[in-house]
Amino acid sequence: MDAPKEAQVLVVEDDKDFALLIQQSLENTPGLSCVGIAAGKDEAVQLAKQLFPDIVLMDLNLSATRMDGIDAAREIRLAIRTHVVILTVYENPEVVLEASKRAFASAYIFKSQFSLLPELLRAVAKGPTPQEWMIRSLILGDLSAAERAVFDIMMGKKIELFSAPKTIANQKTNILKKLGLRSQWELTQIFGDPYQK
Repeated sequence: MDAPKEAQVLVVEDDKDFALLIQQSLENTPGLSCVGIAAGKDEAVQLAKQLFPDIVLMDLNLSATRMDGIDAAREIRLAIRTHVVILTVYENPEVVLEASKRAFASAYIFKSQFSLLPELLRAVAKGPTPQEWMIRSLILGDLSAAERAVFDIMMGKKIELFSAPKTIANQKTNILKKLGLRSQWELTQIFGDPYQK
């Protein structure tokens, strides 16, 4: 019988000592392996495209001035099918949930919860987790009921709509705008099943 596949994790963390601590924790956890460490946005995107990790553990703040982990996460999610887990010192739920929405994350964890990180990553690898459903629900909660029906059609569900084609076309445009996406391809890339690579 084959051993279960290890979930490969790319760690994106600008604190070198903390990144090495995470790497050590992952390497000591059955079912997880650290395939790389990146300290900044550009390096993270480049490594993700090279390594195709199952999970990207993304520090929310990769610089002293802003939450650039969000931009890095979005760019990675649009480039490859992977999960993003937000790692942050912020413990303000509104800030973290908004960041998770904007990053299209599968989960988030506070740095103060470091001991829980391996279990969370294993759960995300098996997924989907309750956090993932909650974040997705929050993202799609910005859509109206009519837009949600059109979103489902865009994702391949068979639904009969009685709206005029022009109305549906306008709703598709509104959906992409609200989600900060540019095309049907990007929508499918973000909301398609990440467990089917």
